[in-house]
Amino acid sequence: MMQPQDYIQNISPPAANMASSDRDTTASDRKETLLQQLAVARTVLSQAVDLVDNHFTSDEQLTVHSQYMPGSTIGKHLRHARDHFVLLLECLQKSGPRVMSYDVRIRNTPMETSRSGAKDALLETLKQLEEVIPNANADEALTLHAITPHAHEFQSTVGRELWFASLHCVHHWSMVRVIAGELGITLQDDFGFAPSTLVYQNRQDAPLGKANL
Repeated sequence: MMQPQDYIQNISPPAANMASSDRDTTASDRKETLLQQLAVARTVLSQAVDLVDNHFTSDEQLTVHSQYMPGSTIGKHLRHARDHFVLLLECLQKSGPRVMSYDVRIRNTPMETSRSGAKDALLETLKQLEEVIPNANADEALTLHAITPHAHEFQSTVGRELWFASLHCVHHWSMVRVIAGELGITLQDDFGFAPSTLVYQNRQDAPLGKANL
């Protein structure tokens, strides 16, 4: 009977025996993965740009406290979601081992209280993503520090954390959607919905609902 290790060896030949064309294909696949993830990040952050640009009429709308989520404001959600991309980008632009923590907070920034401040911050993050991500390595090792409340350390990759930042952003957009509803603001049907949900619903009209994005 074939043992698990035999099966793994059969499907996963050592890198040393891998043909050059196979290595090239793998590198190409990794590049494509990053570009796809960049497209997702661009989409979710652009949704926030559209929100402050075309759906809000005053800065005060960013600071209204939710009835259902005490202490929660749209401005805080926008800032917090963007923070994750900023922290990852800072990590990628430093030399040496990749080490980061999402527990760092960049509080009380202009984007929490100002539409123009929010738009400028979001556009700057989009610009940095376009500059940094295409040259990154999706499989590069990254160490993540977290307070859970215990101090823990996890091993991850650049690609995995880029995806996490985008998915984390989507979840905060769902809360933004609730507060916007409290303010009588109607957002697009796909705002705040995870790509997996949109694909399941066959929402071809939504940018993140296309399975082959």
